[in-house]
Amino acid sequence: MIAGMAEDQVDKPSLRDARDRVCVVGAGSSGLTAARNLLAEGLPVDVLERSADLGGNWNYGTPYARVYRSTHTISSKPGTEYPDFPMPDAYPDYPHHTEILAYLRDYAERFGLLEHIEFEREVSGIERSAEPGPFGDVCWDVETAGEVRRYGAVVIANGHNWDPKIPEYPGDFTGRSMHSAEYRTPEMMEGRRVLVVGGGNSGCDIVVESAHRSEAVYHSTRRGYHYFPKYLWGVPSDQVGEVLLSLRVPVGVRRLIAGASRRIAMGSYASLGLSKPDHKLFETHPIVNSLLPYFIQHGAVTPKPDIERLEGSSVRFVDGSVEKIDVIVWATGYNLVFPFLDEAHLNWSDGRPHFFQHVFHPQYDNLFIAGMIQPDSGQFGIVHWQCRAIALYLASVGRGSRGAERLKRLKRSPDARLGAGIRYKESSRHRLEVEHHAYTRGMKKLVRVLER
Repeated sequence: MIAGMAEDQVDKPSLRDARDRVCVVGAGSSGLTAARNLLAEGLPVDVLERSADLGGNWNYGTPYARVYRSTHTISSKPGTEYPDFPMPDAYPDYPHHTEILAYLRDYAERFGLLEHIEFEREVSGIERSAEPGPFGDVCWDVETAGEVRRYGAVVIANGHNWDPKIPEYPGDFTGRSMHSAEYRTPEMMEGRRVLVVGGGNSGCDIVVESAHRSEAVYHSTRRGYHYFPKYLWGVPSDQVGEVLLSLRVPVGVRRLIAGASRRIAMGSYASLGLSKPDHKLFETHPIVNSLLPYFIQHGAVTPKPDIERLEGSSVRFVDGSVEKIDVIVWATGYNLVFPFLDEAHLNWSDGRPHFFQHVFHPQYDNLFIAGMIQPDSGQFGIVHWQCRAIALYLASVGRGSRGAERLKRLKRSPDARLGAGIRYKESSRHRLEVEHHAYTRGMKKLVRVLER
């Protein structure tokens, strides 16, 4: 110990004053557009990224990416891209993950973001400071790589699809058990009897890929879902839906049109051996997969209900059937976690933070979350408008503008329903679900208020 120094001071991290700056946690698609919009309003930014490269989930092969080798977007180009940076004309309707990563790199270069990103700098803790800052609230102390930085505001953009969630069932399984986060290529399933559990888009993709290589493939879901092909009437199906939304067609009529179109394209659920959904169309996250019905009809994929119990090398299902299984892939989603910030600072209840519009903390005026949504569409464009609102708010709060004061009052009100009249199925998967068209319209309105 150094003479004259107290024991609890030896390892105390140094403190750097950065109260005039905004800290953005993460350099994935949400962190990049957060930085782009903050810089556009003249706000100094530090982007802290724990990986050695940008892209987050879209950077295949990095430790924190969750895409597999064949991943393409579920939403088509117009519903995926940033509104101020269109994707190249040469890109296909549904870009591959390599194209998305290249697009994110081009975006970062176009808006001069790279010089503001610090790679391999993981945030280990964020805590409230007692020191006042320039944005109408006390500062935040951000601990990273052996130092503490005192920032005037923090935008959390670390994503919510990275911490695997695996359900518990009675019994034990003696084969290989893995989460979809570990899945990379269909060669992993070569010659095996595979059970994929979960009715999300990733689970359906893995089912289809496994059908090419496996001895047998089973797909277990707790309920029936509404499935859609990637194309309807010769165009990407989400673009058909976008036309109906832009015309303000009532949800009941949209259900009739979408349901009829789906039946024409794919046939009835009974003919596919799939369970009839126990909910209305749009009340769960859309499943977009053209090939799953094809492989079911060819006998390469066998639909199964929920699991009753695990029995060594076999799995028993609630319908009484038993199948010998070599590999279980749990495509069962992710936990919503923020390991660097105490839940007490996140207005946490019912398994999630309760922020106004999933973005603005109801009490703190300088803490935000970007990208904490599960839209029924692509995400980049929606998060752009979130971050535009964040940047305008921070830029105007110091001036005491009426728009900023109005937002301060709004964000202290209870959560608004974000389903535009749709009541989502009660499940952890839908805690962050939003109807993208109405949600984006609301964000744009908020931006106009702040711009004035």
